[in-house]
Amino acid sequence: MRYVYITLFLIFAPLQAFSLDIENSKFFGKSDAEVKIQILSTADIDFFAPMINLFLEEYPNFAINYIVASSAELFKEIKNEDHKFDLVISSAMDLQTKLVNDGYAVTHFPKINNTIPDWSTWNNRVFAFTQEPAAIVVSNKVFKDLPKPNNRQEVISLLRNNSSIFEERLGTYDVRTSGLGYLFATQDARASETYWRLTEVMGSLNTKLYCCSSDMIDAVESGELALAYNVLGSYALGRESDKFTIILPEDSTTVMLRSIFITTNAEHPNEAGIFIDHLLRKTYIEKSSPISSSEILTSTTNSNLNRIRLGTGLLVYLDQLKYRSFLREWENSILQN
Repeated sequence: MRYVYITLFLIFAPLQAFSLDIENSKFFGKSDAEVKIQILSTADIDFFAPMINLFLEEYPNFAINYIVASSAELFKEIKNEDHKFDLVISSAMDLQTKLVNDGYAVTHFPKINNTIPDWSTWNNRVFAFTQEPAAIVVSNKVFKDLPKPNNRQEVISLLRNNSSIFEERLGTYDVRTSGLGYLFATQDARASETYWRLTEVMGSLNTKLYCCSSDMIDAVESGELALAYNVLGSYALGRESDKFTIILPEDSTTVMLRSIFITTNAEHPNEAGIFIDHLLRKTYIEKSSPISSSEILTSTTNSNLNRIRLGTGLLVYLDQLKYRSFLREWENSILQN
């Protein structure tokens, strides 16, 4: 697991006795910058750094302290309000919606509001700036003599007919600990009739469970895994490796919208708004964002896309009864040994 534990009191308030387990952090810009924006995010630094650098080229009097944490840690931190973050970025759309719905985000009206697609914002509080598909990533070495699957049913048939090849060489999210993994799994279950059959087959082959897409991609690239399911296509696309192939399921490709909001206790809400406007402008007007992953979607059709919409519909599977019920069914399917 790639966690690097750093206590936030070393960064923000040395005299206070609280901490947040985070994965990574980096300071961008000049230490004597007039404005220092604090961002708490689930996005890897390597993924998001190009957008930050582009922003600082345009606003050199700003600096950004970028903190990476898991979606669960991020959610807990914003709920507890232990520290003052200006912006929150997450791929776990359901948890983002929950935070916004519970009053942890302020209203923001982008100056480019009339150009933003309806599906990319909710209540003028949370804004999507990427479209990132859940993909299947397969090892080119393993699949040299095997047909690459185009949909979930073909994955099921492939695994059943080649169990000796795929035993302990499959990977997917551990939905008990990954907010994005849980989001992808619940959306799969709603959109695809084959999801539970696939999960049972994967469970019978002792599938390995992961916290993060990057770890799954590493495992496929190294040869440890033959196939990883529900990997963030944007992370895989960024590797440009000849060791694996990215597959978007033709039966239904789930598309996550990475989103951002300004917190209610932000110290620099106006400057945070400028950062949001910059993200949206690069994404929707100039179409020049270095982190916008829409280009990968050109390999599929709109009819195959299951774009997850921001809004209260995402709260359904956060209901505690539904949450526990889903986890029980998932554990029964994936944890068979």
